[in-house]
Amino acid sequence: MNNQLRILISRPDRIGDVVLSTPLPREIKKKYPDSFVAVLVRNYTKDIYLNNPFVDEIIIYNENAKGLKNFVEDVKKIRSYKFTHALMLLPNERINYILFLAGIKIRIGVGHKLYQFLTFTKYVDRKKYIPLRHEADYSLDLIRKIGINPTSLEPEIFLHDEEKKIAHEFRNSISVNGEKIIGINTTSGNSAPNLNSTEYKKLIEKFAKNKSYKVVVTDLYPPTDIQNIPNVVYPMKDDSLRNNIIKFSALDVLVSASTGPMHICAALKVKTVSLFCPLTACSPKLWGPLGNESKVILPKENYCKKFCPIDPKKCKYEGDSGVNADKIYEEVIKFI
Repeated sequence: MNNQLRILISRPDRIGDVVLSTPLPREIKKKYPDSFVAVLVRNYTKDIYLNNPFVDEIIIYNENAKGLKNFVEDVKKIRSYKFTHALMLLPNERINYILFLAGIKIRIGVGHKLYQFLTFTKYVDRKKYIPLRHEADYSLDLIRKIGINPTSLEPEIFLHDEEKKIAHEFRNSISVNGEKIIGINTTSGNSAPNLNSTEYKKLIEKFAKNKSYKVVVTDLYPPTDIQNIPNVVYPMKDDSLRNNIIKFSALDVLVSASTGPMHICAALKVKTVSLFCPLTACSPKLWGPLGNESKVILPKENYCKKFCPIDPKKCKYEGDSGVNADKIYEEVIKFI
């Protein structure tokens, strides 16, 4: 153990961000197959790393554990692993101090925070996203900092044989006569531009009327006006993330905005048709799907110049954007 590389990857973040961290363990193991690699994630996102052959341990970060007692317990827990390196993909002051006090000698974070300076934490700089690269590539900068040159950016989620069997049975229960299964995810957590629910309802109804397709609404909590549409199934409501990952793997294509389910499907090699905008913070160059067959739909250039609200939460592609139910339906039909 004394000479073993023991690396902790910290990403207590949202689904898409965690999916895009999955290349790191694989690329580390390529160079150091005998290393010990653990990930520190929220309880909700641990399912992304289950059955990952490149991860030796999943450590749950309880973001609700406050106070000195919990802090000391977290320090002791992390110290017990005797990590040699810690890679912090998301700046987090509490975690930064935990890893420092846990005695991890080499700690690398993102950006220039005062608490990083005070704890002698090394850092990588995104240089104002110039030139613009993919989020997965920026994340891999942290292993480049320790001399590992990655060969692939592609995220991966691994299903075991029993889960693949469940996915096959789920697919057969939906596609009884060989219909293509269209997944439609209508929500995005306000992290990116998205259609309004009225337009999504039109899209769902168009596919539901076509006997060549079966429609699966993949939202965990579908909007009220999206629910109970005839000939549409809602199998992911109130289910666990892991169970829904299994169901995502059974789709032929997922239609969505730039959101976690899109990244899950990309990691599972399921086709995606995704709505994006050209703003740097929302760009497909930064957040697009990786590793699968994908189609990106952008609004008309003139639309963005005239009507862009700058805040992605406010953009619903309304008006003559070129992003609507008819356009998406047409693109999906051509794509699959």
